[in-house]
Amino acid sequence: MSLIWLLGLVLAIAAVGYALGRTRALSSTNGDIRKLHSLPSYYGANVALKSAIPALLVLVVWLVAQPLIVSGVVSSDIPDSAIPEGSSRGLVMSEVKRVAAGLDGAVAAGTMSASYAASAQADMDDVTKRMRDAQQITPEALTPEILTAGQRFRAMVAQGKWAMTAVVLALAVAGAFWGLRESHAEFRARNTVERVTKVLLIAAASLAILTTVGIVLSLVFNTYEFFTMYPPLEFFFGTTWAPSFSGRGGSSELGIVPLLWGTFYISIVALAVAVPIGLFSAIYLSEYAGPKVRAIAKPLLEVLAGIPTIVYGLFALLTVGPLLVSIFGKDGFGWMQSGTAVMTAGIVMGIMLIPFVSSLSDDIINAVPQSLRDGSYGLGATKSETIKQVVLPAALPGIVGAILLAASRAIGETMIVVLGAGAAARLSLNPFEAMTTVTAKIVSQLTGDTDFSSPEMLVAFALGMTLFVVTLGLNIFALYIVRKYREQYE
Repeated sequence: MSLIWLLGLVLAIAAVGYALGRTRALSSTNGDIRKLHSLPSYYGANVALKSAIPALLVLVVWLVAQPLIVSGVVSSDIPDSAIPEGSSRGLVMSEVKRVAAGLDGAVAAGTMSASYAASAQADMDDVTKRMRDAQQITPEALTPEILTAGQRFRAMVAQGKWAMTAVVLALAVAGAFWGLRESHAEFRARNTVERVTKVLLIAAASLAILTTVGIVLSLVFNTYEFFTMYPPLEFFFGTTWAPSFSGRGGSSELGIVPLLWGTFYISIVALAVAVPIGLFSAIYLSEYAGPKVRAIAKPLLEVLAGIPTIVYGLFALLTVGPLLVSIFGKDGFGWMQSGTAVMTAGIVMGIMLIPFVSSLSDDIINAVPQSLRDGSYGLGATKSETIKQVVLPAALPGIVGAILLAASRAIGETMIVVLGAGAAARLSLNPFEAMTTVTAKIVSQLTGDTDFSSPEMLVAFALGMTLFVVTLGLNIFALYIVRKYREQYE
C-alpha cells in the first residue's frame, strides 16, 4: 500500500471517529446537550485525535527508523572483500540502495519480473541491462555482493512497509475505540483536546529547529565521509581546484581557497552596487519623499525582490555581459575578454540586493525617534545635516545589520553566478575575468548521475558545510547588531 493511501485511510478513520464520538456523546444524554461536560464537537475531536495522532506518530518514526535499521542490517552482511580500495562501507551501501531502487524501477517498468529481481541466480550483465532499459541509474560495475545486498535491502523494505501498514491501521482503529469509550457525559473532553492542541502547537513551533538540525546532521555526516577520503588541510588551504572524474579521486586537487575567493569577490562587488543605491533610496523614501510618492515608489522598488534569480541570471548573460564587453572589451579598453566575469555577476547580484538593503534600511531609519530630528532642527541644523549627523549615526547599527544580512544572501546566490560569472576557479584581482563560487561548484559537482563513492561527489557536502558555517556566522552577527539596536530605541 502506498503512503498516500495509508494516510488517507488513517484520516478517514479519524473522520468517522469524529462523527461517531459526537453522536455517542449526545446519545449518552438522550440528546440533551446541557448535561454534557463539553460541547459535542470536543468529544468528536477527542476520538479523531486519539485515532490519528498515535498512528501518524508511529508512521513518521517508522519512516525515519526503517531505512537506518535496514541499512545497518544489510551493511553488516556485506563482506570486507566487497569494499573496493579507497572506498568505504557507507559508500558501498549507497550503491546497494541504488541497485534496490533500480530493481524496483525495472519491475515497475516491466523490463524484469518480480521473481527475477529477487533471484539469486540472476546474471549481473543482464540485470544491469534491464535496469538501464528501464532508465534506472546503475553502478559502474555490478558485483554479486552488491546485487545480493540490494535484493535483500529491497525485500526488507517491502516487508517493513507491510508491517508498517498493519501497525499504523491497527493503532488508528484502537485509538478510535479508545476515544469512543470515553464519549460519555462525565468525560472532560474539552480539557483533553485543549492539552493535545497545545502539544501540537509546540511541535509545530519546534519543526523549524528540527529541520535545521536535520540539515546540519546530513551535512556533517557526509562531510566526515569526505574527509576520510581527502586530507582536510589540502581542502581548506589548497589553492587549486581541479576535480578529475576519470577515477576515484586519485589525481584530483580539491582546494577550496579559489572558490572562497570568488565567492567573496563577487559578493563585495554586489555590495558595492547594492549598498549605496539601496541606502540612498531608503534615505529618500524615509526623509524626503511624500506619502503619495512613497506609496508608489516603495512597492515598485520591492518588485525587484520578487523576480526569480534565474531571470537575473539570464539578464546577466544576455544584457549586462555583452554591454560590459562593448565598453571594456577589445573595442573599448581591452580589459574584458568575454561577458562572463566577476563584474557581470556582481552588478546583477547588486541589483537583486537593492530592495533587500533599501527595505530594511528604510524601516530602520523610520524607527529613529522623531524627537532626535526635532532637537537637531531646533539647534539650527538643516535637513541634510540632520540626516548625516543625527539620523544615520542613530540608525547605523541597524543599517550594518541589514548590510550583513544582504552579504549572507549574496554569498548563497547560485544562478546569477552560474550564468554570469563563468566556471573558472582562480585567484585573481581582475574583476573582468571569469571566476566561480562555492555554490556554483556544488551545483556542478552534483549535476548528472551522482555516484557518492568518490571525493569528487562528496566534496559538495564539504563545500556546503563550509558555506553554511560562513553564512550562519554572518547571520548571527547581523541579528546581534539589529537586536542591540532595537533594544536601544524600542
